[in-house]
Amino acid sequence: MLHAVMEFAVRWMAAARLRAGSWLLALPMLAPAAWADEPLWVDAGRPTPLALSALALLADAPSHGLDARDYGLPSLQRASQAQPLAPDALAPLSAAMRRYLQDLHDGRVPPPAAPASARASATRDPFDAAAALRAAAVLGDLSPAVRAAVPPLPQYERLREALARHRALVDHPAWRLPWPALPLSAGARVRSLVPGQPWPGLPLLAARLLALGDLAAGEALVLPGGDAVYDGALVAAVQAFQRRHGLHDDGVIGRATLAALNVPPAQRVQQLQLALERLRWTPLRQAPRLIVVNIPEFVLRAYEVEGDRIAVRTQMKVIVGQSLDTRTPLMHEDLRSIEFKPYWNVPASIARQELVPRLRRDPAHWAREGFEFVGAGGAADPVLTEAKLQAVLAGALRIRQRPGPRNALGDIKFVLPNRQAIYLHHTPAVQLFERARRDFSHGCIRLEQPVALADFALQGLPGWDEARIRAAMAADGPSSVVLAQPVPVLITYATALVKQGRVHFFDDIYGHDRDLARALRLPRP
Repeated sequence: MLHAVMEFAVRWMAAARLRAGSWLLALPMLAPAAWADEPLWVDAGRPTPLALSALALLADAPSHGLDARDYGLPSLQRASQAQPLAPDALAPLSAAMRRYLQDLHDGRVPPPAAPASARASATRDPFDAAAALRAAAVLGDLSPAVRAAVPPLPQYERLREALARHRALVDHPAWRLPWPALPLSAGARVRSLVPGQPWPGLPLLAARLLALGDLAAGEALVLPGGDAVYDGALVAAVQAFQRRHGLHDDGVIGRATLAALNVPPAQRVQQLQLALERLRWTPLRQAPRLIVVNIPEFVLRAYEVEGDRIAVRTQMKVIVGQSLDTRTPLMHEDLRSIEFKPYWNVPASIARQELVPRLRRDPAHWAREGFEFVGAGGAADPVLTEAKLQAVLAGALRIRQRPGPRNALGDIKFVLPNRQAIYLHHTPAVQLFERARRDFSHGCIRLEQPVALADFALQGLPGWDEARIRAAMAADGPSSVVLAQPVPVLITYATALVKQGRVHFFDDIYGHDRDLARALRLPRP
């Protein structure tokens, strides 16, 4: 996306894919004989220019987060140096290039083979690596095949640039020294560095922030003697670093900020590689609008096509599922309707594990929160009894919460039908949006600005403006509206992305990065 994690699945992206691959369509008619043959890798006992180009592309695989060894590059390079070359000496280069192009398009571990916890349901446009390679042989140029294979997303190229920068930091001397202990202020129980304090680690802090680009070269500090204190440009640089890592930008170096500063560049390299892999899984669908939720960032963005580019129409904080046992699943579904003043139908698992035990401890919670029983015929019963709680546990009754100020869904619910019963909704617990880490829900996604999202989703429906949305949210009873055009919703997972020219990193709260890294280490079939 333009300044965020994903410029996903919009019309101009699909058009870009078609433009990149349209050269494939005409070439069979231009040169049918060459189209049917394998590329020519050896001529007169020497590698052809096309072979040298192919070897250079495979050597550049790490710039895409791929491993050149997956394509047999070392043996191919050795074979290419023999003099003279046998006509079939570089024959394996064809299979290597086909695999490379397919990996660029589908990913090293395509979604169907990736860990279930680390993928979203995705439908990718088809790509024929063999046809692309044959077409490139006709042209005598492999670069169009690569352009047709990679995701046509600006974010992809920005992540590649960030990957190159962080690879250059892997052996940087600023990461060779350990941190001195943080100060312990009078009366404090936790060590932390606040502005105005001295600290022996200031030169190391400055060196790392300078290497990372948070401290400008012209602001690099000279720290003479032991009287230097943490202030000025160094505090501003730490705040910039904190913003890039999903931390409160208060300039205080505590446990979380110090831990982020201490992450070695090699680990950031891996995060960027995994982000590139996930972009290769991205479903590219034609749609004038799109909603994307990036779970580790705790942010939702809504996009709209503007000619040949897309614009972020609204952006907001979100609360996602708890990391321990109620994680928000990754998915790609359509937002189809909006419910105002919704009932909350308590999921059976929450009723069994949480609500029924609480009601037995505190029966007053029932009326206070506005719960009622609902039978198989849909009849509502507001009277709480132990027998009915037993019926809930047996599956004969269910519990729902009536609309109102204490309703867990707030005043509006965004419905995207899916097997996991996940939806987006308002929440009365607005104070939680002030937290830096926001995994507090049972799996559904709570919205900081539901009115803004409703306004975005209801564009094109006559009579629906912000005033009517707020009126529907304030009404006494429930109502709903079906969208004229469904809006795709992509719930994704990226712990590295580039925004406004700066790379941002987020914690792997669900362990999906760990799972994907493990899958990528497995031998190729």
